[in-house]
Amino acid sequence: MAKETFITDEGYKRLEQELEELKTVRRKEVAEKIKVALSFGDLSENSEYDEAKNEQAIVEGRIAELEVQLKNARILDDAEFSTSNIHVGSTVTVRVKGKKTTNTYQLVGSTEADPLGGRISDESPIGKALIGHAEGDTVEVETPGGEIVLTVVKIAK
Repeated sequence: MAKETFITDEGYKRLEQELEELKTVRRKEVAEKIKVALSFGDLSENSEYDEAKNEQAIVEGRIAELEVQLKNARILDDAEFSTSNIHVGSTVTVRVKGKKTTNTYQLVGSTEADPLGGRISDESPIGKALIGHAEGDTVEVETPGGEIVLTVVKIAK
């Protein structure tokens, strides 16, 4: 059984839209490519057919993946959470020890992670380490680049 993943309402809707697009538009496009490729004849040397079948496999794989993600998603409700401790859905401002600047991250489920966009997964080293902490706490995080020490400056919804 797949594990439950946390997702924002916005993220859930985005996944639903992608799934709908794949099922209604992309499937038809790929089916048409296969139909055209079949008209070329001999399948043993038909690269267009092979390419279309590969594309079909990719589309169907993504559809299956999205269906599982949506089935096991738990939509985050802001009303459930406070700003006293860090949790999935929190927006957290932290300062790296020895630096004057701060970084702000939103903790999200793994399906919505976008580190360059400031959205880090609750399963990432920093995300895991921050969960449960409060403002003013110092958190040591073992990252692939080595250990860093973060101070929680602010927690928001």
